[in-house]
Amino acid sequence: MTPHPALQPPLLQPLAIFDVDGTLVDSRASIFEAATEASRALGLPDPAYDRVRQIVGLSLPDAMQALEPSLTDAELADFVAAFQASFRRMFEAGHEEPLYDGAMDLLHRLKAEGWRLSMATGQNRRGVARNMGRPGWAELFASTHCAEDGPGKPDPAMLLASMAACEGAPSTAIMIGDTAHDATMAANAGIAAVGVGWGFHTVEEQRAAGVRHVAVDFADLYAHLTAFAAERLETTR
Repeated sequence: MTPHPALQPPLLQPLAIFDVDGTLVDSRASIFEAATEASRALGLPDPAYDRVRQIVGLSLPDAMQALEPSLTDAELADFVAAFQASFRRMFEAGHEEPLYDGAMDLLHRLKAEGWRLSMATGQNRRGVARNMGRPGWAELFASTHCAEDGPGKPDPAMLLASMAACEGAPSTAIMIGDTAHDATMAANAGIAAVGVGWGFHTVEEQRAAGVRHVAVDFADLYAHLTAFAAERLETTR
């Protein structure tokens, strides 16, 4: 008889590692607003949303450099600081980034079925703490990893740290994200990846980075994760 997933040894428990922005949390408006305010603070033209969405997921310095590659080191530091200041003003004024409909239901369902849940995000520790303050998140996620801890995406450091913290194995771990940066990070760590179609990068951009499946909604994502777990756990027994 196959044991219930919650009773399986840690290495046989599937590990779902989630990106945050564009995957669980709809931060499209706030990130674009912060990038626009930071550009104006430096006297730069307002960025097009299509440019901003491409950088989401990278560590903030790398993201801002990609957005304005001609900046000097000092100007880049000011650009980063202006972006962070814009975010602080938003949240001090009571702004809350909404979860995508279905996100909490998926997290609770996976947790109840024996999955270990972890977080790998381009946010800094302040952003992680803000999200972990959401009702129930501290009990859902076994570990959190962000760009501020070390190399950001697409370096595999966050995923390797997640597997170490959660006693996970590459064969039973999967990265869930909305960008090509997530997909490349997963490939660099030697683990599977699944994309979502409601975030920052297009389906085509994610497929070009190697993602075989891009979920159209949370029901589709759940079905893919369930099939992944069934296949991978069967081969490790």
